[in-house]
Amino acid sequence: MSDSPLKRIQDFRQSIWLDNITRSMIMTGELKKMIGEGLMGMTSNPTIFEKAISGSADYDEQMETLIAQGKTPAEILDALMIRDIQMAADLFRPVYDGTEGRDGHVSIEINPSLANRTEETIQTVREIRRAVDRPNVMIKVPSTPEGIPAIETLIGEGISINVTLIFSVGTYESVARAYIAGLRRLRKAGLPPGSVRSVASVFVSRVDTLTDKKLEALLKTESDPSRKSRIGSLVGKVAVANSKLIYQRFKELFGGADFKELAASGAHVQRPLWGSTGTKNPNYSDVLYVEELIGKETVNTIPSQTLAAFADHGKVRNSVEEDLQGARDTLKRLSEVGIDIGEVTDELQKQGVQAFIDSYNQLIDRIAAKRDEMKSKGKGR
Repeated sequence: MSDSPLKRIQDFRQSIWLDNITRSMIMTGELKKMIGEGLMGMTSNPTIFEKAISGSADYDEQMETLIAQGKTPAEILDALMIRDIQMAADLFRPVYDGTEGRDGHVSIEINPSLANRTEETIQTVREIRRAVDRPNVMIKVPSTPEGIPAIETLIGEGISINVTLIFSVGTYESVARAYIAGLRRLRKAGLPPGSVRSVASVFVSRVDTLTDKKLEALLKTESDPSRKSRIGSLVGKVAVANSKLIYQRFKELFGGADFKELAASGAHVQRPLWGSTGTKNPNYSDVLYVEELIGKETVNTIPSQTLAAFADHGKVRNSVEEDLQGARDTLKRLSEVGIDIGEVTDELQKQGVQAFIDSYNQLIDRIAAKRDEMKSKGKGR
């Protein structure tokens, strides 16, 4: 499989990470096999863990032990997640060492209910870092207004961060500047800027999901053929255009004077990571958000089904740099038909935070119910 799309994509300095984790894929050797085929990292989130833990008995043995120790549902969840992350990080350690820390990372997300609490975010990240105790783990922090200062502080302490739930160019810029400010703090503290890594997770498909919905609503009420055609031409085009412009901002910020001085001290760029790249609309290519966003110094974190599709029939080219004027025109035309991309991305970030909170709370409830069930059967005592 040396000529697989997963291997060829590395020629463009893009890394493919898996947006999924289950204990079974770790224990059965499936993950190790995928690493051998070119997988370079892994991410997780509360929704992924909700599916993994609720959908199998793979975690029951550890749960029984934790219940016997008198752990709360939240403590049980933390322990289950941390164990998966540790085992996955150990499997990716050769990738981490072989790429000198560029890849081989596994990401874990903090309690999403902390998204709007700066100090609690900082403290929780410190605690998770100590608990996981692996050099190739990134801790996810959302790019909310309250998350941005936490990112600067944590990078300044030498903690590798995966900044998540980025939807807009403006939010991306705030995240990148927080990272650069954190590197300055790190250097001021006498620590090497190159000791920390970070990615900026830009969510892609959800942008099309919401803008398509708004565009389709406009199409239903529009009678003018010319305007109707203009609106229709934007369907399925906004997410890739938005991501391409974020990539251009990345090049500007990390190619500018603010970062060059840090780079001379060994600092690494904060790579854009394309997240939410599974195709949700069946009318679109099942590898749309992979094929159209290939470029240098980027990561694409892909759900299992999309990863299999891309490995089977994905086409590789330096696509993220293609037709930049077309990308700008797409967002301009979106505004002209009455849809504000800023309002869309603000709404998406709020929805994203709430979706993760809902998944987290559902999982806590299921763990509590399973704990009670085990206790009733005499387990976990």
